[in-house]
Amino acid sequence: MNTNTNPTPSSPPDSKAASGDKASASIALGWLHTARFLTTAPQLHFLPALDVPEIAFVGRSNAGKSTCINTLTQQKQLAFASKKPGRTQHINLFALGKQGVTDAVLTDLPGYGYAAVPKQDKIRWQQVMANYLVTRENLTGIVLMCDPRHGLTELDEILLDIIRPRVQEGLKFLIVLTKSDKLTRSEATKILSITKLQAGGGEVMLFSATKRRGIDEVAQLLWKWAHPQGAAAPAPTEPDPPQ
Repeated sequence: MNTNTNPTPSSPPDSKAASGDKASASIALGWLHTARFLTTAPQLHFLPALDVPEIAFVGRSNAGKSTCINTLTQQKQLAFASKKPGRTQHINLFALGKQGVTDAVLTDLPGYGYAAVPKQDKIRWQQVMANYLVTRENLTGIVLMCDPRHGLTELDEILLDIIRPRVQEGLKFLIVLTKSDKLTRSEATKILSITKLQAGGGEVMLFSATKRRGIDEVAQLLWKWAHPQGAAAPAPTEPDPPQ
């Protein structure tokens, strides 16, 4: 009689978790890859009223916002990166969703804080963005881009103060530390800890388009924000081959 009672070997728990994370990332990135231009608006009253979740990307000029959006959506020129930072002064909306059905929107807000922009334009756009962040009804989450070599600036802190009441009411919030490949490991660990203390209830993630760091994690978080009820996940899609 065979008395061997050893259980059949199975995959280690951490291996299964890694496999699940990879699948979730594929779903989220496939969803983000559906991003397509919806509309652009110079003022708030030109924005369409929408009833799907809206996720806004904000940050100082040169913080890597356009690069982050293009990397997440796997599209080289979805978000326009001006050769003159601060000159792009429109609110750009991109629709997300499979088979042309929009289930969420990404909003690219103008970069702020660039010194070469006239003071009058700075003030006007700060007011426009403040009004958007406070009044946009379907706004579900905010992604703040920050160059970790400079940390959160005074303007970033002002933005955090503006959105704090909505964050307390449930608005999702993430600080993305872009260009993290330019930091040493110890520097990255330090700025991550400091920013988490400053985030005021928001999440913080390291990100690098060059080193492909943080892409999966940010994509999965955005998917969860837009599908809080666990909506049926789309099948993973492969990004278009490089042109």
